[in-house]
Amino acid sequence: MKKYQWGIVGLGSIAHEFANSFEQETSELAAVASRTLEKAETFAKRYAIPKAYGSYAELLNDEAIDIIYIAVPNRQHIDNILQALHANKHVLCEKAITMNKDELAEAMKLAEEKQLVLAEAMTIFNMPLYQQLRSLIDSQKLGALKMIQAPFGSYKEPDPTNRFFNPELAGGALLDIGTYAVSFARFFLSSQPEVIASSMVPFKTGVDEQSVTLLRNKENEMATISLTFQAKMPKVGIVAFENGYLTITDYPRADRAEITYNDGTKEWIESGYTAQAMNYEIENMTKIIAGERPNKSLFLTKDVIAILDDMQKLWEKEK
Repeated sequence: MKKYQWGIVGLGSIAHEFANSFEQETSELAAVASRTLEKAETFAKRYAIPKAYGSYAELLNDEAIDIIYIAVPNRQHIDNILQALHANKHVLCEKAITMNKDELAEAMKLAEEKQLVLAEAMTIFNMPLYQQLRSLIDSQKLGALKMIQAPFGSYKEPDPTNRFFNPELAGGALLDIGTYAVSFARFFLSSQPEVIASSMVPFKTGVDEQSVTLLRNKENEMATISLTFQAKMPKVGIVAFENGYLTITDYPRADRAEITYNDGTKEWIESGYTAQAMNYEIENMTKIIAGERPNKSLFLTKDVIAILDDMQKLWEKEK
């Protein structure tokens, strides 16, 4: 059976994690590309990858490559996605998949025209635990959803030149850690929410340093999103229903959830392995390409990007 051949575009820290994690029966990591051949060759040698290219175009012109994993900085995502799709490659792109919903709409349109799969490498949409939780919620055992809390805090050295605070590199908490928090909320919400309120405190470079956001949908389910780049907060998501609530610790790659019922009794659900988070993304990508599962996560991603856009519009009004 032919194995899917993967290529990596962009060789930063997340690409190293991807290559180190890659372990699939139906796929092979076949090529990598950087802006310098030396860097590509060093990366390829480290992970025993057969081909190394000194430009992204060379990799995209390799007819043996089926799928491109994009791991370049956020602002470059859309250009690389479009180039890969035009080269007839399926695309798995790191989060945030695009800078805004207009860019994503353009990419989705091209993917549809080319009959190619486009997906975001969002662990929450791929971890087995979340599929288990969806089945539990659909059973109505927990009753109606009421409230979600999704905090994410990470302390970053306040250096204006690094990617976290540099506006030229699309810095700010929202397009980095914020995508996890909003994706977590959107996964559980029954429908796309409206951004009711959002307030942001900027870093001195102008990018968002911290923010608090309130979401509500037509079912009157609500969610709060709390983000900061200057303080650590536990990544503990709370999803509250009529009959009890879920506590999901380290929710971006969670493999365990605690259920606390209204009478105080507890139950635990375990599924998957945190260490295999990237492999679940790779496996699900190939299953979508093979027609073994629908590409539902892309439509959740579309909703998330729209929420991020609306948050930023409210921040503009604050200025």
